[in-house]
Amino acid sequence: MSKLAWKDIHTVLLDMDGTLLDLHFDNHFWLEHLPKKLAIKRDISLQQAKDLMSSEYEQVVGTLSWYCLDFWTEKLDIDIVEAKREIQHLISMRDDSLPFIDALKATGRKVILVTNAHPDSLSLKVEHTQLDQHIDQLISTHEFSVTKESQELWRQLHNKLGFNPQHTLFVDDSLGILKAAQDFGIKHLLAVSNPDSKQAVRDIFDYPSIQDYRYLLADIEDSPVIV
Repeated sequence: MSKLAWKDIHTVLLDMDGTLLDLHFDNHFWLEHLPKKLAIKRDISLQQAKDLMSSEYEQVVGTLSWYCLDFWTEKLDIDIVEAKREIQHLISMRDDSLPFIDALKATGRKVILVTNAHPDSLSLKVEHTQLDQHIDQLISTHEFSVTKESQELWRQLHNKLGFNPQHTLFVDDSLGILKAAQDFGIKHLLAVSNPDSKQAVRDIFDYPSIQDYRYLLADIEDSPVIV
């Protein structure tokens, strides 16, 4: 991977699902577990349920509704939070996340979680991972009523946090969201090439990418933030 200019990075904005947490939980929930529940509820085949869900997803992908548990609870008449709790044992941190976060913190960097996840989903995952004990601030974009795909989110986030885009690193597994951050002016970007532990590593060419944050630790530790 390309070297990051750690001496110029003072603030680190981190995505959650697929970036700090294994995306397997979310993929399994939305693509397998929820369609099974829908098939039973509507007395249709599993494939019919998957096709229906795929159609519904396509209509709202990238919007706040796509990430909104209240939206899906109403749309499907299924308690989404309760359904997530049924497979909550699958929620897990990436093995390399805490060493990465701890190194960033130890070298004087501000570390902020910025997720499109609904607040209820964020709470459930914090409950299982204690992420809040390692990160300076946890932000769900739902508080801004707009997602990371939108420039309006980045404007509002910048107003709230006051970070300097030239000295900020943003890490995400979504290339579209990384592009939105880049368009806003975030200078340092890092893509996660293996967000789901059960899927193959992706080839990423548009941004520096990482499979294991532990490869970055020595460079981070060699470049502490000088206050």
